[in-house]
Amino acid sequence: MTDKLPRRIGGDGDGPAETPTERLLREALTARASMVTANSLRPAAPPKSRIRRLRPVYAVTVPLGLAAAMAIGVLGFHGEPVAKDQVPPPAATVTTSPSPTPEPTGDPSPTAAPSETTAPTDGATEVPLADGLASTTPRNTNPPLTPASSYNLRGVKFKVPAGWKAVPVSADRVCVLSPGAPTEAQDGWSPQQCEPYGVLVVAYNSPDEIEGGAWPTMADLGSESGWGHQPNCPVWGHPYFPANGYSSIGAAVRTRDIVAGKTIDKTQWQVTCQPGDTFTAQMWGLNSDQVYIVANGLKPDYQPALVSILDTLDVSGHQPPSSQATTLANSVGVSVDGLTTGQQVPNDGTATTFSVTFKNTGKTAYAQVTPHVVAESYGGSQPAVHGTLERQDGASWTPVDINRPVAGKPTVDGSFALAPGQSVTLKYRMKLTKEDGAGVMPVTAEALVIPAEGMPQTVGTRTVPVRVVVK
Repeated sequence: MTDKLPRRIGGDGDGPAETPTERLLREALTARASMVTANSLRPAAPPKSRIRRLRPVYAVTVPLGLAAAMAIGVLGFHGEPVAKDQVPPPAATVTTSPSPTPEPTGDPSPTAAPSETTAPTDGATEVPLADGLASTTPRNTNPPLTPASSYNLRGVKFKVPAGWKAVPVSADRVCVLSPGAPTEAQDGWSPQQCEPYGVLVVAYNSPDEIEGGAWPTMADLGSESGWGHQPNCPVWGHPYFPANGYSSIGAAVRTRDIVAGKTIDKTQWQVTCQPGDTFTAQMWGLNSDQVYIVANGLKPDYQPALVSILDTLDVSGHQPPSSQATTLANSVGVSVDGLTTGQQVPNDGTATTFSVTFKNTGKTAYAQVTPHVVAESYGGSQPAVHGTLERQDGASWTPVDINRPVAGKPTVDGSFALAPGQSVTLKYRMKLTKEDGAGVMPVTAEALVIPAEGMPQTVGTRTVPVRVVVK
């Protein structure tokens, strides 16, 4: 009977002899292991990205030697080798000292970034000092920027610029602090004081609030020292209480512009507290709404953000200080067609035509309502308008006074009766001359009730600010 299994060769009687396949495998592994010498080993290549500590080279060589030895031991099977191979040289001795750092090749590695420090846990900013120590003095040089947000003060809405913070001061005012404001109160300054690090927004809605020394008011806009309301010198970086008070530098600059679709007055002053310490004071006022914006000593870098507060101002939801006069002024609605806010009006004699509609929205029947349309002085630089104004009466044009009378009553020329729900529309044309300079000129249309005795009463009004352009 033929043996189907391969016949083993040799043997010492303790176990089966190895087969030819096992012998060939053992000889191949032995030859492979003999090729691993100390000279054939090389250190790992230097890192190409970030620097990190490398393991010593011997951590790589040990597993290779052990793997070869284990393979030979497992596959020996107690058999004697058939071919007489040379005994491989002993393995290289491995010490526990770290291998030398390999020399860098090519471009040198970039310098490692400085180590990170642990941020203070109390919210203070760590400030390096010259001697290498650190101070935890609070500061706000790079505050986190927050997106622009809406704010509502008594129905006066505006956008708080990104990175700024609205701090309520009282019921009628709020301080919008700039990103450069201190994080906490300091000697002579607090967030409620606002200046010089913020913009103050004030909205009055009661007659009592604008009496008894209130600040600011329209009277302050017309004053040579309307910026001063407390003995503080709002110099950016070090506000203080001046020992010798203040003094203005030059004359105040008064201008007029259009904000929230209405005429807004602005006054700007240059003020000094002592030699070397000066600041710019800026104040805006919406007379009809009793809304004010104040920025005293604000850093020039923040002027665009201040302008953005003015540009986003919306007073449509604000109730101005109520009185009998304002109540009567709402009984006749006045609307203007053909003349829009900000419309350019040339000063070359070109006629600007528009119409005014008076509608009785109340329950009182008026036997005589006098229309009164005037062009207000603008910017302080134009105390009177030099152009002409005409009202169309049938097929002809009747000249009317373009300026508001300085004293006395307006004439009752052009008066008409106005029952509840009834409306009357009149047409006007205006021509300006070269003497009328560039600026914002409010055109006011009023419905007056002029009694035989006493002062006229305004029962309806509408003002449209236009821009006079030089042609």
